[in-house]
Amino acid sequence: MSDCAIVGINWGDEGKGRMVDLLTENYDIVIRYQGGGNAGHTVINEYGKFALHLLPSGIFRKNVVNILGNGVAMDPENLWNEIEYVRENGVPLTPDNLKISDRASLLMPWHRELDGLEEARLADKKYGSTRQGIAPFYSDKYQKKTVLAGELFYPEKLRSHLADLLEWKNLTLTKVYGAEPWTMEKLEEWLAGYCEKIKPFICDTGKFLRNAKAQGKNILFEAQLGSLRDLDYGICPYTTSSNTIASYAPVGSGIPSARPEEIIGVVKAYSTCVGEGPFTCEMFGEEADKLREAGGEYGAKTGRPRRVGPIDIVATRYGVQVQAATNIALTKLDILSYMKKIPICTRYKLYGELTDDFPFPSALADAEPVIEYMDGWETDISKITDWNELPENAQKYVEFIEKEIGCHIGYVSVGPERDSIIIR
Repeated sequence: MSDCAIVGINWGDEGKGRMVDLLTENYDIVIRYQGGGNAGHTVINEYGKFALHLLPSGIFRKNVVNILGNGVAMDPENLWNEIEYVRENGVPLTPDNLKISDRASLLMPWHRELDGLEEARLADKKYGSTRQGIAPFYSDKYQKKTVLAGELFYPEKLRSHLADLLEWKNLTLTKVYGAEPWTMEKLEEWLAGYCEKIKPFICDTGKFLRNAKAQGKNILFEAQLGSLRDLDYGICPYTTSSNTIASYAPVGSGIPSARPEEIIGVVKAYSTCVGEGPFTCEMFGEEADKLREAGGEYGAKTGRPRRVGPIDIVATRYGVQVQAATNIALTKLDILSYMKKIPICTRYKLYGELTDDFPFPSALADAEPVIEYMDGWETDISKITDWNELPENAQKYVEFIEKEIGCHIGYVSVGPERDSIIIR
């Protein structure tokens, strides 16, 4: 079996976690390669229901090694709390099945503080951050002003490095935002309280992965968020601060020689969006409330109500192209079962012209959705696992999306549980 990347096609929250949990049965290694604790991958299996933020979604499978790659915003505090949470629910986590790249940069406690301070400064122009410190972290990483996880094994050099960072970062905290400065004493508490606890999991994951590939092991790359939140290809500036696309997976994972042959793009059967920014297909009022409640559309990390709308063919086609997806997993089809007529955003109207192309970010706010309708099926499909047993109108809906986005839909999810899936 070839290496595979599971990525989001739209704005995130498409259901990547449930697909990773499902497909890891066929893989030896699962790697998170970007993003940080702002993720919210929901998984339901024999252990219960989990919202994973940093841990790879393969942790529930025995004999699967899970890796946090060098591209991840490694937050020791959030990670340790999450490790304890899943352990309390019977999930075994040891350095044998969870490894952290020694080249991953640590998200410092002041990154979350700076995230909140900047959102407050922006006021009504805020980006809709989850306030998990992601933007300040990646900014510092590219300024070469972060601490690598492997530095925890060199305590004297680490403290000298921290002292330099502390002096520099306090200039921003105190002079720009008027906030309280950080102290070395507070950093020592952070080191002892969280960094020492995750230290046993830190290793040279690059060497581990090279050896694994030499042994013929199969790798699953797990992305966070979706195409439209990618730093380079998304709806800038309402993006995340890392690259969510599959082509970054080898770099952010620690095995740049890897070439994922299969890229499974995850698409929700309707559209959702958490945070600020243009959302062309957005529904409002009672229609939106009904869809939001039916789908339980609240952020797994923040609890914020998600903005909702019909599936957006224009945005989805663009996401498929950006990800170079070879297969699609369509999730939450069962949620639409209450609808007599199902809306679909098939095109955009932009400056008086119809278009099938996803606009440049500066023009996106001026785009208007062109809505068409398909007949619904108005029956419960949540127990169906055979494509041929799916109602004809549900089949037509899936086939219409497949044709319009130009990519095969190989998986159709009809429920959140691991086995609530139709494989085509």
